[in-house]
Amino acid sequence: MKCLIGDGVSVDILRDDLTCLDIIEQKLSTVGREDSDDAFYIVDLADILLKHKKWVSLLPRVEPFYAMKCNNDPIILKMLTGLGIGFDCASKTEMQTMLGMGVSPSKIVYANPCKQASHIRFSAKHGISLMTFDNEMELHKIKELYPTARLLLRIRTDDSKSLCQLGIKYGAPLKQCRHLLKVAHDLKLNVIGVSFHVGSGCYDASAFGTAVSAARSVFDLGAHIGYNFTLLDIGGGFPGAPDAAITFEEVCGILNPLLEEHFPASSGVRIIAEPGRYYSASAFTLVVNVLARRTVKGSQFKQDDKSVKAAGHKDSDKQGFMYYVNDGVYGSFNCLVFDHATVTPEVFGTDEKAEKFPSSIWGPTCDSLDCITKNVLLPKVDVGEWLYFRNMGAYTCSAASTFNGFNKPLKYYTIAHSCWPMLKKVLEKIGLDVHLPCHVSMDQKNPFNTGSEFMEILASAK
Repeated sequence: MKCLIGDGVSVDILRDDLTCLDIIEQKLSTVGREDSDDAFYIVDLADILLKHKKWVSLLPRVEPFYAMKCNNDPIILKMLTGLGIGFDCASKTEMQTMLGMGVSPSKIVYANPCKQASHIRFSAKHGISLMTFDNEMELHKIKELYPTARLLLRIRTDDSKSLCQLGIKYGAPLKQCRHLLKVAHDLKLNVIGVSFHVGSGCYDASAFGTAVSAARSVFDLGAHIGYNFTLLDIGGGFPGAPDAAITFEEVCGILNPLLEEHFPASSGVRIIAEPGRYYSASAFTLVVNVLARRTVKGSQFKQDDKSVKAAGHKDSDKQGFMYYVNDGVYGSFNCLVFDHATVTPEVFGTDEKAEKFPSSIWGPTCDSLDCITKNVLLPKVDVGEWLYFRNMGAYTCSAASTFNGFNKPLKYYTIAHSCWPMLKKVLEKIGLDVHLPCHVSMDQKNPFNTGSEFMEILASAK
């Protein structure tokens, strides 16, 4: 069953027992898409709601400020706004977007240590006072443009165990913190705390512990200079996919006792974080169409590929295939370049026991750089069939382009019916209208067959 939210965005309310493959099958059989072979996303809104529930349960003292650069999908942003969380913004446009959705300036952290002057003026005009810095020149700029801003000193921490190491660009080394705080104090600027970022895609939970301890030392340094810090920003780096190297539970197991040790609730220190992929990564599944296939010699694939060896054959005595699909590195798979991501293709509708062949997958543009994977074992796939990629919600569609005229994938929003009442409350909290279904399908895979059952669920949400 479909319902409409806000300005006509449709959401499919589905039975709880439907799998991602069931939903893909439904969409492939749906009539009405302009081009039936276009790539598309399945967006599981329930996944995001449940992620937030886990955050509040396992990390109760830490207020999430969603890093909207990770995935700026408007429906996701509206959902998170309704959940009452804050937002990590890095530019005037991002701040404008969230203010336009009714987010209070107090729920925004301008988390860019090196800011454009006009963007600082914008934040000052609209009362977005919380912002980061990591160098002396930034302090003088802020003194001139926004002297009443509330500042966080971003410190450099060990991010060597993260996919995206941010310390090479941002973060003041600990040995420079005394000088920076002294300059800020002399300028009579209001430094209220410390921020850090262990790196995006952190794969060692202990990095969070090391960073918290470093932050504590800077808090003590600030007190010696004359500051009374009241806010700690522990940044991002939280895992968001089931196949991540570490789990959210592991991170919480390290963070909670250290926060209690160094920044107990009795200290009055407020703690925030900047999760991005944690909320969005696993909610998006990308489905692409195979638009062409070439048969090639297996010898063109690397002989040292472990998966090929595990299949029990040599690459020289096996044919292989090059597949071309309708999304690539200039689109959703920009994550391969910018986020150092790895992706796993799966073939829709193929027997898992089918023979597998050395394969490569290429995007649709004319650039040879547009390669999704150079060596993977896949069953033989025909032109017109579909591949899908799970966990494609982080740093994918937000940085995608339409290079060569290839459109970005469509998005189909879904929600499990058990989570629908929660979603309805969240959306209505920010003033979005939720409309009765525009169509009731009799498909047995849909969760409801009558409008009355739908009305019962609406009533339970009130």
